[in-house]
Amino acid sequence: MNQIIMIFLFAAITMSSFAQTQTEMNQTAGEKYSIADKELNRVYQQILVDYKKDVNFIKNLKISQRLWIKFRDAELEMKYPESDKRAFYGSMYSMCAAGYLSKITKQRTETLKKWLEPIEEGEGCSGSIMYRD
Repeated sequence: MNQIIMIFLFAAITMSSFAQTQTEMNQTAGEKYSIADKELNRVYQQILVDYKKDVNFIKNLKISQRLWIKFRDAELEMKYPESDKRAFYGSMYSMCAAGYLSKITKQRTETLKKWLEPIEEGEGCSGSIMYRD
């Protein structure tokens, strides 16, 4: 009987330690998005350094990034189109929006990382991605 009580108490304590308020979940999601955004900016800045001699590429990278930011914002607006987002989507909106932005941002980061990764010599479709030893 004591073992059953101990198991129940352990389960209750464990479950309560994972409980979060909506505010805490919103904050956690916001922090995760911030981390994803910082990684995207780190990759972008490294590309600017590595490709600084390729003026045409840098010009087009900057255009692409500006358009991607507009795309990201439009995607979020498409997913949550109501003007009074908190009233319409509830207290979870901040968490959901940050989660969606994190996902989109991580996808963009993975796309840009291709310009920092080595490619095989002679790869015919590498475009502006430079060959690295």
